[in-house]
Amino acid sequence: MEAPSVSDEAQTAGSPATFREVFAAGEFRFLFVSVALSWIGDYIAKAAVTVLVYRETESVALSAAAFAVSFLPWLIGGPLLTTVAERHPYHRVMITTDLIRMALIAVVATPGLPVWAMISLLFCTTLANPPNQAARSALMPTVLTGDRLIVGLSLIASTGQLAQVGGYIAGAAIASVSPRAALLLNATTFAVSALVIRLGVRARPAATTPDRRQHLLRETAEGFQLVWRTDVLRAIAILVWTVPLFAIVPEGLAAAWAAEPGVTDSERGLAQAMIMAASPTGYIVGGLLIGRLVRPGRRRRLIRPFAVIAPLALVPTLLDPSPPVVAVLAGVCGFAVAGLLPVTNGLFVQALPHGYRARAFGVIATGIQVGQGAAVLATGLLADRFDIPTVVGVWSMTGAVVISLALLRWPAEERFDAAIAAVAAAPGVATGGGSSTAGTGTAATTETPGTSAGSSTGAAASNGNPVPQARDTQQADEVGSA
Repeated sequence: MEAPSVSDEAQTAGSPATFREVFAAGEFRFLFVSVALSWIGDYIAKAAVTVLVYRETESVALSAAAFAVSFLPWLIGGPLLTTVAERHPYHRVMITTDLIRMALIAVVATPGLPVWAMISLLFCTTLANPPNQAARSALMPTVLTGDRLIVGLSLIASTGQLAQVGGYIAGAAIASVSPRAALLLNATTFAVSALVIRLGVRARPAATTPDRRQHLLRETAEGFQLVWRTDVLRAIAILVWTVPLFAIVPEGLAAAWAAEPGVTDSERGLAQAMIMAASPTGYIVGGLLIGRLVRPGRRRRLIRPFAVIAPLALVPTLLDPSPPVVAVLAGVCGFAVAGLLPVTNGLFVQALPHGYRARAFGVIATGIQVGQGAAVLATGLLADRFDIPTVVGVWSMTGAVVISLALLRWPAEERFDAAIAAVAAAPGVATGGGSSTAGTGTAATTETPGTSAGSSTGAAASNGNPVPQARDTQQADEVGSA
């Protein structure tokens, strides 16, 4: 890890890091460009693929399947695939997965390809997403330190939301002329991303060396054990799994919500776009403002109120407001989510021992993806029997109660500080092969897999690892991631 910088000293003094200090780190600049390119290309491709498949088949179901296939890898193999990232140098994982995605997307753009082949290739393409995002999340705390890490994560998360909005709009526009041109553009963004990483991110040894490797399933299980048995990490995991369950609902139901009787197609489309874009827009504004203007200590203290505000902001939908008002409420929800996720992400990353970061990212990201899908499915089924405003309002009210109860066991700040200090002071490297990190421990509530609890750092705490961004596969942000 690099030496403390001016911004690290500023954090101690209570001042937030500046964007200039974050971008002063050369490797971060290259990572930032790579992430932005990949995400923009991804969303362009998602929009293009749905158009292409629908044109070929005139089937709404197949078009939706082509869009939904991007979520499957997290459900069926996310933790395993992120564990693979620990076995190889992170920069090499990112380059290799970018080149794999480039090649497969280029094949999808081939004229005359059967629809079943398109969907199969898209699935194979998205299998590269978990290791790529896990490697990036694990690399971040070695590139940025102190409060620069938190602000950097906020920048990346906000960029992801902007890429989602811009990518969908650009993808739909390009696909209306030529869906295959949009896919080739996506392949190009992956190629440029790989080149950027090759030129700007230095090589580092793999987190898990060959002599310390175990069976892949066992290493994956250790990632779950580390997160669940460590009180600090478990608290963060529960929070970042729970909040998106309620924040995602307006987006998931936007199409049906906008289909009010007596409105024209153009009015319906505008209403849907407003509702779907509101939460990402709120996230962008919140991520930038809170990350830049709010002091580090205050950001931590705002985690709990923001966690409750996120679902509470949607409770007024019980009054059946108009789509513009729903969009405002969703924007407030997105702002609140941006106020807590980058901060919890940074805490999670800093509290994780090297060698577990990619695996822990897989655990968190998988939980977010599965949870969001389940939440949209559950509220969609409820909306078939009850009106949407009632479903969203009651669902959000329930969320505020559930999150409030979960926050009763939120650890004190001293426990986070002790866990982070323990990892920062570690003389060795924690790996999946059972190596000891003696001397890095705290008076831990549990012993983490592959490590041994050691001397106290002055406060009872547990060792831990990193979190992704929430919302969609990027976030993981992302939680990531991250």
